[in-house]
Amino acid sequence: MQSRRYLAALLPVVLSSLALIASPMAAAGKTSDAVHETTLDNGLKVLVLPDDRAPVVTHQIWYKVGSVDEPGGVTGIAHMFEHMMFKGTENLGPGEFSDIIARLGGEENAFTGRDFTGYYQTLAADELETVMRWEADRMANLEIDPEEFAREKEVVKEEWRSRVRDNPNARLNQLLYATAFTSSGYHHPIIGWKTDIDAYTVGDLQRWYRDHYAPNNATLIVVGDVEPTAVVELAERHYGQVEQRDLAPAKPREEMTQHGLKRANLSIPAKLPHLTMGYKVPSLVTAEDAGTAYALAVTSGILAGDSGARLNNDLVRAGKLSAASASYNLNARETTLFTVDATPRDGQPLDEVERLLREQIERLQNEPVDEDELERIKAQVVASDVYQRDSLFYQGMQLGMYETVGLDYEWADRFVEGVRAVTVEDVQAVAREYFHDDGLTIATLEPKSTDESITQPNPTGGMDRAH
Repeated sequence: MQSRRYLAALLPVVLSSLALIASPMAAAGKTSDAVHETTLDNGLKVLVLPDDRAPVVTHQIWYKVGSVDEPGGVTGIAHMFEHMMFKGTENLGPGEFSDIIARLGGEENAFTGRDFTGYYQTLAADELETVMRWEADRMANLEIDPEEFAREKEVVKEEWRSRVRDNPNARLNQLLYATAFTSSGYHHPIIGWKTDIDAYTVGDLQRWYRDHYAPNNATLIVVGDVEPTAVVELAERHYGQVEQRDLAPAKPREEMTQHGLKRANLSIPAKLPHLTMGYKVPSLVTAEDAGTAYALAVTSGILAGDSGARLNNDLVRAGKLSAASASYNLNARETTLFTVDATPRDGQPLDEVERLLREQIERLQNEPVDEDELERIKAQVVASDVYQRDSLFYQGMQLGMYETVGLDYEWADRFVEGVRAVTVEDVQAVAREYFHDDGLTIATLEPKSTDESITQPNPTGGMDRAH
């Protein structure tokens, strides 16, 4: 369980990093040319990518549902349900699937994101059918035992305490998103609000399972030392027996237009102050022109792509800030945030931190990026591609992300080409178009001493009592 919870916590960081990593097979040829695509009669899409460098296979099942799809009152239910998928079916007891994978020498995990939920196993290729049998079993026959649910809810509550309540920067990030987004499902955190976690019921989980865990709402991805026809036969034998269900169309959750700068402040016990700026920007899914998303990804690299990037070189190494970074995930399903954040030096006021970060944004808007600097960022993308090609897991991750957010796996081939096409003018254009106060939210963390009152502001701006 600990490793699964760790991956769920790490996933936003992984996806953010992948925004500047090309498709894993792009340098050697088009990934899409090697992918074998099939859709079963029950609606399950199957993607098979052969890779025979080792007798190993990674098996991933991606459901097109994440925290963005949660209605009010049950925020975090996607993550809670991920935990319950390991608690047994009509045919296996709690944890038994995990025990089977361990005995076979494999590894398994799961992840919940804003836009999807996924489960994966990596093991010897000749054990693929075992994995398919039991993953299909929990797609069709999951049992939600009230006692197991009560125990696992306590695990999730402890996860919330360690990852959120006791982590000032995580609370600041929650505050940023809760302030920036009004009507979008990105308003609430993946793990959910504490009051909603406390109030989950077995009925909530059963509805989530019924409404979202169907073959026609999922994509199966198999990467490794396999023969595509044999994989499809196995998928038909096991997943093909799971009945499709009518899926209710998703309600529109389009974010309202922002008309001015938003600010939010968090004053809690913490070691260091922090400031985060979030600009509303399109993703690859929502941009009218895909080139906009690629230009934003390159801009993130210019600011914080490596130790020689602008924020580190001009602000941290120069002694003006203690730390600084930038982040953008072009694979978000909806309008998202381009974030720039920093930690001040001892005694440095946060308004000075904001000024320094704004100067970097204005530089992007007013001064064309040097061609050599731009080419260096593009070279990093290609180098990262070569490294990522060694991982079966991340080959599957790339295919799964594109498929699940509403694009298709062939977009994996377009990333390197899209990044290489970004020009100096493109970087300046997106900075001018999106980095302005009408779409900006600034969240600040101002530490207070631990001996002050334990009454603390919650992430929605009200007050709650520390638990």
